[in-house]
Amino acid sequence: MAHDHHNRPLTDVELRVKALESLLVEKDLIDPAAVDELIQMYETKIGPRNGAKVVAKAWSDPEYKKRLLEDGTKAIAELGFSGLQGEDMIVVENTPQVHNMVVCTLCSCYPWPTLGLPPVWYKSTPYRAKVVADPRGVLNEFGTSIGDGKEVRVWDSNAELRYLVLPERPAGTDGMSEDQLAELVTRDSMIGTGLPKSPA
Repeated sequence: MAHDHHNRPLTDVELRVKALESLLVEKDLIDPAAVDELIQMYETKIGPRNGAKVVAKAWSDPEYKKRLLEDGTKAIAELGFSGLQGEDMIVVENTPQVHNMVVCTLCSCYPWPTLGLPPVWYKSTPYRAKVVADPRGVLNEFGTSIGDGKEVRVWDSNAELRYLVLPERPAGTDGMSEDQLAELVTRDSMIGTGLPKSPA
């Protein structure tokens, strides 16, 4: 799944970015490895940290969780995370009966204030098409095993609404602080293609 995007032609914006990057590299103004590392950091560490804090708060504070599920935008803003691409947030909760996944079938609408930069595979045509037709197949490609008895729901983000998955709290986390819980939350668990980490 993660490699399918290499087969499609680049968009106009991607071509322009590539040309600009090539020019900056040619003039020794940037190091491509440093750029890649920075993008990777924002995709997997800095960006998703906000969402991880939201999830950890919901796991440890039942009143906050209630507010989050009733009005995601407002509850997320309580923690200081709001802005462009995150104005209208709906939070969907994973339970023992239901597993949720998020996609944007039209383009790549994504909750930047809570999850940072969207991963490349989220924007790829194969993911956007397949997750709707075969969500369990996509989960298998990500190495995520969901029992046959559990319903899988797919939520389609759009220009007006962004979705965030509230993953199930892992077993064995009683007594953990919010900071410790946040360390277990992965970006993919908040999109629904993965699960939180288990405590060590």
